[in-house]
Amino acid sequence: MKFGFVCVQNAGRSQMSAAFAERERTERGLEDEVEILTGGTHPAEEVHPEVVEAMGEVDIDISDREPREVSTEELNECDVVATMGCSTLELDADVEVRDWALDDPHGQSVEKVREIRDEIKQRVSALFDEYYDE
Repeated sequence: MKFGFVCVQNAGRSQMSAAFAERERTERGLEDEVEILTGGTHPAEEVHPEVVEAMGEVDIDISDREPREVSTEELNECDVVATMGCSTLELDADVEVRDWALDDPHGQSVEKVREIRDEIKQRVSALFDEYYDE
């Protein structure tokens, strides 16, 4: 199973999603079963500082991550791709695309970023529940 998390800049929502997916994968012992891909269509220079701060509050350090461009070919290799409300992805392969329609955390107050972070955590957990019912 391969999950993709994509937004335009790969500097906020998709980074948080990937980090929560990595934690979920480890907590469920699925390291050999689940691959995680994250990227953006037009990556930013760095992960948004407010996002790094909010993730640090839940003991996830993403300060060393760098936004990266993701290709259509990479996304076509995924089973499920979650977009963050800012994408018009049209993938050719048999890929399920889900638009999570999340607010952009960039430039938001830390309180708003926390709300977005918590919503992402719930959605990632639900995604794993859907495919790996414990």
